[in-house]
Amino acid sequence: MKPAVWGETAVNSTEKKRKNKTKKTPRLEDYLSQRDYLGALTLLEFQRNGGVVEDNADLWVGYCAFHLGDHKRAMEEYKSLAARPDCPADVWVYLGCSLFFLGLYKEAEEVAFKGPKSQLQNRLLFHLAHKFSDEKKLMGFHQNLEDVTEDQLSLASIHYMRSHYQEAIEIYKRILLQDRELLALNVYVALCYYKLDYYDVSQEVLAVYLQSIPDSTIALNLKACNHFRLYNGKAAEAELKNLIDISSSSFEFAKELIRHNLVVFRGGDGALQVLPPLIDVIPEARLNLVIYYLRQDDVQEAYNLIKDLEPTTPQEYILKGVVNAALGQEIGSRDHLKIAQQFFQLVGGSASECDTIPGRQCMASCFFLLKQFEDVLIYLNSVKSYFYTDDTFNFNYAQAKASLGNYKEAEEVFLLIHSDKIKNDYVYLSWLARCYIMNQKARLAWELYLKMETSSESFSLLQLIANDCYKMGQFYYAAKAFDVLERLDPNPEYWEGKRGACVGIFQLILAGREPRESLKEVLPMLRITGNPQVEYIIRITKKWAKDNRVAL
Repeated sequence: MKPAVWGETAVNSTEKKRKNKTKKTPRLEDYLSQRDYLGALTLLEFQRNGGVVEDNADLWVGYCAFHLGDHKRAMEEYKSLAARPDCPADVWVYLGCSLFFLGLYKEAEEVAFKGPKSQLQNRLLFHLAHKFSDEKKLMGFHQNLEDVTEDQLSLASIHYMRSHYQEAIEIYKRILLQDRELLALNVYVALCYYKLDYYDVSQEVLAVYLQSIPDSTIALNLKACNHFRLYNGKAAEAELKNLIDISSSSFEFAKELIRHNLVVFRGGDGALQVLPPLIDVIPEARLNLVIYYLRQDDVQEAYNLIKDLEPTTPQEYILKGVVNAALGQEIGSRDHLKIAQQFFQLVGGSASECDTIPGRQCMASCFFLLKQFEDVLIYLNSVKSYFYTDDTFNFNYAQAKASLGNYKEAEEVFLLIHSDKIKNDYVYLSWLARCYIMNQKARLAWELYLKMETSSESFSLLQLIANDCYKMGQFYYAAKAFDVLERLDPNPEYWEGKRGACVGIFQLILAGREPRESLKEVLPMLRITGNPQVEYIIRITKKWAKDNRVAL
């Protein structure tokens, strides 16, 4: 029960009116000053629907849509304005900016020239020249840039896109020294360090920004990417969940970015469902789909996806090199291997990449294809501390070691590999078998063969074991290998190899370097061959055994 209330007194009525007057009606300027573009756009639409006319309302709608990343709507607003007789001249440049972000570069250039000369127009044309790879125009617009923040940021972004990350960092840091309030520049600096593979430094710089703007889509995504590089996919996915929880329903690009990165963090899970529609939306989507095909050993599909891509970044050159190398090895094409070697050399020899980890890996790959293994090891040794547990790195490193005759070290590195896919690869098995034999461990090489199923590869491994064991004086396993080869293919060369190996065993027994019991296995191997020389060898062997009281 509430007590009865008498009518309002004059004082109460006056006080209420005063309070109502002090309540502020939302103003467009307030939203814009706070960079609340969604709030500003909502207000503008409310006013438009209610018949309230804000000065330059249509211009502000386009402006807000542009800053919200809705470039299609911004384009539509600016096109509508451009069709009016009283259209402000600058609208053409604004329209050009919207078209640029929609990837319509030719159209953007056409409308940009319809606007008056301005710093914004020059920046737009500067970026378009980069997109068109027109160096002459690029340098012309570069010369028109002034020492003002907007122009310098534009220059820094071009440096970034041309992989000149150190130059971009220098510009960002110089601007930050002038104005610490430009917090977003910390994200750009962090992006540059990420591209330079300094993931820990990137995290430190990023933390400065996230303290002030903890819900930034770009910053949280970069943090997740750093976690992926520094730790693993699970750690990265955990960071990305923060972004999923807070990302605005109106920010469609964030959703696409999250879907894309989740595929990467999960090792390609869902790649065929998620990545194809994003190929023309997120530049990395095509590259990651190529990587997925490579991991699935679908080299031809990877090649089909990347063959028409004109590489502009080190990552694109590297991936084209890897695909051409894989295809060249698969189909035995010298041309593809030559193209791969040239791509690797181009990246590894460039001023911007020569001292980076990928750059050194490229030079190692280039020399690997040229079979210059001493040079391969120079580059791999310079980065091996970063890849101690990387199976692919260790596979290549061990092959280079073995190719130079460093079999002991090569064996140790081969045995560090855990990947079943690599360990079942014939190249791995054949190199490890050779290392075992060269390190006087022929029994282990023989066990590798015994674990294989009968195939052309197991036959090739038998040939390797037979010949290498013979060469290294490990005649017992040479004889066993030649014996199996002869049964599979009655080639006279295999009999000659077996005969020589059996005689070699006998000589080692005489020298006391082979157990006498080995003779028990030698005789059955000899007997299965229908060659006149067999009886002579058996007769001599039996006589020696009898004289030395060796039971056969």
